[in-house]
Amino acid sequence: MYYSPAEWRSIEPIARTAKEQAHQHPERRDLFLCHAWDDREGAATDLYDLLRSHDATVWFSEKDVGLGKSLIREIDRGLANSRVGIVLVTPALLQSLASQGIADKELSALLATDRVIPVAHGTTFDALRDVSPLLASRSGLNTAESSLEDVAAKVAAPAAALAEDGT
Repeated sequence: MYYSPAEWRSIEPIARTAKEQAHQHPERRDLFLCHAWDDREGAATDLYDLLRSHDATVWFSEKDVGLGKSLIREIDRGLANSRVGIVLVTPALLQSLASQGIADKELSALLATDRVIPVAHGTTFDALRDVSPLLASRSGLNTAESSLEDVAAKVAAPAAALAEDGT
């Protein structure tokens, strides 16, 4: 997997933290996928499937919240039981954050950690800066520069390496 120097500066500290988390909490999933409700049947599912194809374990509300379960409580558990958060930044997410939807609550929890990777898809970090300066200040990946497949591989590779080497 090739990372540009800027991408590696974004990924390396998170991978290091995830490795420490893997030692302390091997039962946790590699990734928590934060997304807008409107993206659940499109870009979020596509990213989830791509991450899984690269052997990452991913908490995704569409797969992990059963019928009759409290969405908010299950999200809380998913956040607590994941090593890294990915925020899929789309126009729908920007709208959801502005209206303080569920994704806004997920983002608040993720921003309290140093374990979050924003992924801009169909929008820009400049547009994100207008809605969430804190998230936009985090280094991330952009599907305008790499395909969604490449972004998934770049995010999943450190997680998969942790699982393979057992460290």
